[in-house]
Amino acid sequence: MPVEEKQNTTGVMQQKPQWQLDFCELPDLSGTQRLIAGVDEVGRGALFGPVVAAAVILPAFTLPQLALAGVKDSKQLSRPRRIKLAQEIQRLALDWRIGYATSYEIDQINILQASLLAMKRAILKLKVRPEICLVDGKQSLPDLPIPQRPMVKGDERSLEIAAASVVAKVWRDELVIRLAAKYPKYDLVANKGYGTQRHLLALQEHGPSRLHRMSFSPCQVGLRVEG
Repeated sequence: MPVEEKQNTTGVMQQKPQWQLDFCELPDLSGTQRLIAGVDEVGRGALFGPVVAAAVILPAFTLPQLALAGVKDSKQLSRPRRIKLAQEIQRLALDWRIGYATSYEIDQINILQASLLAMKRAILKLKVRPEICLVDGKQSLPDLPIPQRPMVKGDERSLEIAAASVVAKVWRDELVIRLAAKYPKYDLVANKGYGTQRHLLALQEHGPSRLHRMSFSPCQVGLRVEG
């Protein structure tokens, strides 16, 4: 495994594992193991359904195992691989929780604020209180009563955030697939609520459903709302 040599305070060179270089950029200033929560959201660009976030706290000893298993940004994984990894993350995590903001909330407060709200809700549901939260993106979560660190491209820089992105993606996909039975006209099983050509054509033909995001321009077609 590739390593990097790092000099400690005694002058002795130490080797830093490659998985740690790849996924753990947050320095441990306390010198002790800390409870770190990673939080990420999915569904921000979708036209249908909620924006969903996951917060995940992983024991330190599981990080090499999950890194070697291939945990990374959920968008880079196939659906079967995401499902398998999500199950493994949930099994190993000290705690994990889901938070979301509904389509109605997205329309009321905008997608950015709804995404931040979903992430905050996921964190506040945790039964294990983290000492710090790593938040994907450049925005801090408003009024979060826990120290936090926003991380641009966090799902590429933090294993905790990458794990949260996998859990959130799998949870949201399963939700949209269940909702597809009620709204069969929009090809939701295939598109998971995103604006594919078939989804856009269905919006033109049938109008939006009650779970579409009416503040998104592709959903502002016609006056009809499917039940």
